[in-house]
Amino acid sequence: MLHGKKIAVVLPAYNAAATLRRTYAEIPLDVVDDVILVDDASRDETVAVAAELGLTTIRHARNCGYGGNQKTCYRTALARGADIVVMLHPDYQYAPRLVTAMASMIVSGEYDAVLASRILGKGALVGGMPLYKYVANRGLTLVQNLLMGQKLSEYHSGYRAWSRTVLEGLPLDRCADDFVFDNQMLAQAIDADFRIGEISCPTRYFPEASSINFRRSVVYGLGVLKTSLAYRLHRWGLRADPLFRGPAPDTLRARP
Repeated sequence: MLHGKKIAVVLPAYNAAATLRRTYAEIPLDVVDDVILVDDASRDETVAVAAELGLTTIRHARNCGYGGNQKTCYRTALARGADIVVMLHPDYQYAPRLVTAMASMIVSGEYDAVLASRILGKGALVGGMPLYKYVANRGLTLVQNLLMGQKLSEYHSGYRAWSRTVLEGLPLDRCADDFVFDNQMLAQAIDADFRIGEISCPTRYFPEASSINFRRSVVYGLGVLKTSLAYRLHRWGLRADPLFRGPAPDTLRARP
C-alpha cells in the first residue's frame, strides 16, 4: 500500500510467456498489493507461466481484443478492492519499477491518472522505437492536443495508472474492444475533467515485445483521429456522441 491506498497492477496479456517473468520480477511488490493477469486466449504458455508465478489469473475463452482485455482487468481490480490500478503490458517494453512513482502521483492527490510517456526525454528512439512509429506518434499527438485542448507529450502509451474514481466514473463499456480503446478512454477522462499527469519512461523494442504491424497501425491512427474529432464536435455542442455522454449504467461500477 501507499498511504493506506491499495495498489493493483493489471497485466493485459496475449502470448506473453517469453517476457512475463522479466516483467513480474521488476514489479515493486513492496508497495503493490495485487497483481492480476488477464489472458486473452493466448496460444503460448502464458497461463502456465502466470500459475508458476502465483498470479491471480483470468483467461478469456476467446480473444476479446486489447480493449476487451482491459475492461476485464479493470473490472477485476475494482472487485478486489483496488484504490489505484496500474495497467502494465507484460511484454517488458515498459519499465515496471515506475509503478511506485506513478501510483504516488495519484496518492498525492494532485492527479487522477498518470501516463508513462516514451516521448518525454529520449526514451523512444534510444529504446528502438521504429522511426515511422515515432513520427506518427508525434504527428497524432500534435493533432490531438489541438483538438482536445491539452499539452500531453503522447496519447499512445500502454502504461497507465488510474484512480478508482476514474475507473468507476467513466463509461468504459462504450469504448471499443480493439487498440483504439486506450485513446477513447483517455478522451473520456479528459472530457470528464480528470487531472492527468505524465512521467518519463524508457521503452524497449525487441523481437519478443508486442507491437502492432503497419496496417493495424494505420487503422489505429484513423481511429485516434476519429475519436479526437468526435471529442471536439461534442465539446462545441455540434454533435452528440455516446462516447462522451458521461456516467451511465454501463460504467464498470455497475457491473458484477
